Amino acid sequence: MGKEANSGKGKKSKGNSNGGFWADFKEIGLTFKEGDWKTRVSYLIMGFGPLLRKQFLRGIAFLAVEVLYIFYMVSFGWGYLKDIGTLGTVARVVNPNGTFSYNDNSFFILLYSILSIIITCAFLLVWRVNIRTNREAEQLLAAGKKLPTVKQDLNSLLDGNFDKTLLALPVTGVFVFTVLPIIFMICIAFTDYDANHQPPTNLFGWVGLENFKNLFAFGSTGFGYTFCIILMWTLIWAFFATFLTYFCGMGVAILINKKGIKFKKLWRTILVMTIAVPQFVSLLYVYKMFANDGLINSYLLKWGWISTRIPFWSNPMLAKIMIIVINLWIGIPYTMLITTGLLMNIPEDLYESARIDGANGFQMFRSITLPYMLFVTGPFLLTQFTGNLNNFNVIYLLTQGGPSSMALTNGGGYTDLLITWLYKLTINDTNYRMAAVLGIMVFVVTAVISMGVYNILPSVKDEEGFQ
Repeated sequence: MGKEANSGKGKKSKGNSNGGFWADFKEIGLTFKEGDWKTRVSYLIMGFGPLLRKQFLRGIAFLAVEVLYIFYMVSFGWGYLKDIGTLGTVARVVNPNGTFSYNDNSFFILLYSILSIIITCAFLLVWRVNIRTNREAEQLLAAGKKLPTVKQDLNSLLDGNFDKTLLALPVTGVFVFTVLPIIFMICIAFTDYDANHQPPTNLFGWVGLENFKNLFAFGSTGFGYTFCIILMWTLIWAFFATFLTYFCGMGVAILINKKGIKFKKLWRTILVMTIAVPQFVSLLYVYKMFANDGLINSYLLKWGWISTRIPFWSNPMLAKIMIIVINLWIGIPYTMLITTGLLMNIPEDLYESARIDGANGFQMFRSITLPYMLFVTGPFLLTQFTGNLNNFNVIYLLTQGGPSSMALTNGGGYTDLLITWLYKLTINDTNYRMAAVLGIMVFVVTAVISMGVYNILPSVKDEEGFQ
């Protein structure tokens, strides 16, 4: 009975460990209360219990992690982490002899403080694994079983747990090169890091929600009006750039695949050639063609078709129309290639049955082709839409976000997307704090639209629909 009770207690604790934070916290306390002295010492000296139980590989690994963490925090991390609340108070000082005394640097304080916090969180996770390892070892010994040997642990790392071993380095890289920069950018949005606060000469500090208030403030110094205009154009651009390209590309694919059309390979090759030419070259060439002194205006004037030059890029409405039309030339070949293969997979029997029932071409497209294409390419459409929200190349290479206006402040232009405006704020104005706020808003807009649309896609709601 006692053995069964102990076994049940162990199972209950293990179940609690999967019940959330508080259940996990409770298990830590229970392990300390019920554990032997080796386990209790392991709370302070990681790996102590495994070493005394002759689990040398685990013990050395846990102890090495603790030693490295303490060494890092004492020699490097704590020096920055202690100033996280102020981001530095003493800037660079010019000495009487003309030399510089480098003191605090807000940029490094914030960056390395975030890194230290991430490392601390990782250390706490390893510490938690260390506690659980001690508890599992005690339960195995209590049940009269042998503990895994060093050889068995090595075999586990190279066999049963090889996925964790293989993913260790990539996951570390993701945290260092992806998670850390994202957290850093979010933190910058709550500081006054701009052209007037450039460390180490001029330190920056925390300003709370001031930057977010400034983004939605309307007035001579606020970003509100410019943000609304650019956000509206970003959504309009993404809509037309996605769906016009999609339906036009599908139409071209249907025309080429139609029976009786000759030289099908030639037409596909011509369209694919537009993909082969780098956008950097083709878009800059198109920009020069439609400039005020470009080829189009010159010949239209020469032929007498116009009396004044057409402001293709200086008129806001005309520039937006030009961008959408030129993007069709870039996007249609991609959609044509994707939809060509899908059109060939639609059973011909469906069309034959529809013809027998008296359906015309448009009715067959609406009832057979379009539902099938939307079902299969729904996730692709969503990806295209979110990609167009951040389509930097087309906008910047054609108009650089212009034309500008006195009505649009802080470097914004009438054809700017949020992403190109963010680029200008960073590169031209060195206004990193507002650029960080815009980066957060780009994420919010993209995430809200993606989550909303994804849940209504036919391929998500009805996975068996066309199977």
